[in-house]
Amino acid sequence: MVDVFDQVEEELRSDRYKRLARTWLPVVGGVLLVALIAALSWWGWQKMETSKADKASIAYQRGLESLEANNLVGADAAFTQAADEGNAAYKSLALNHRAGIAVQQNRVPAAVELLEEAAGATRDPLLRDAAALKAAMLLMDTATLEDMQSRLEPLTEEGRPFRAFAREAVAMAQLQHGKTAEARQTLVVLKNSLDTPREISQRAELAISSIDDGTAANLPAIAAAMAGLEAEADAARAAAAPAGQSAPAAPVRP
Repeated sequence: MVDVFDQVEEELRSDRYKRLARTWLPVVGGVLLVALIAALSWWGWQKMETSKADKASIAYQRGLESLEANNLVGADAAFTQAADEGNAAYKSLALNHRAGIAVQQNRVPAAVELLEEAAGATRDPLLRDAAALKAAMLLMDTATLEDMQSRLEPLTEEGRPFRAFAREAVAMAQLQHGKTAEARQTLVVLKNSLDTPREISQRAELAISSIDDGTAANLPAIAAAMAGLEAEADAARAAAAPAGQSAPAAPVRP
């Protein structure tokens, strides 16, 4: 009798296992299939990204070598390829170099656009804020104070990597537009901030002294006079250039 009961119990247990298998095997198989597809997709994506990074690295290095050889056209083409094929970091760095080339060619608006694109290409705060700060500095002589503040003030927020540099640039923009009192206040905050590098704090202290003794009040007039002198120099170069040739342009002031 015991053997009979054991046999019945074994058959019932076998039927129960079969039912469980019929119920759960498709589910387990589906989960395993999804996991396999995800793993293969991840592997394929990683392989593609690695290939892109390798191509971008080669193009980026070619751009640096072209820059050293003063081949601006070749460098710009190489950095364009690196920006198109690389990841966010390579794209931002390559666009920064393209902006530098544009500045050398006196194409400042194009350089600003490239730097803005570089800032938007990456989430890395160092690359992003460096590009945004350089774009703002290129516009220092031509942009309105409101435009400069809208570009620079986000870079002065707590934790931003170039906070002190951006705050110093805000003060310089305020001085350049005749806002001496506002500039002094900005410089005092900059000088007294604990996270301000020593050299920037020293420059802020000198600028405050210039404001207090009245020297800084002449900055807008000095900037206008310098612009007039540059225009006269450009006209003189144009007049002295041989017929049919354009005179070399004056370098862009940062």
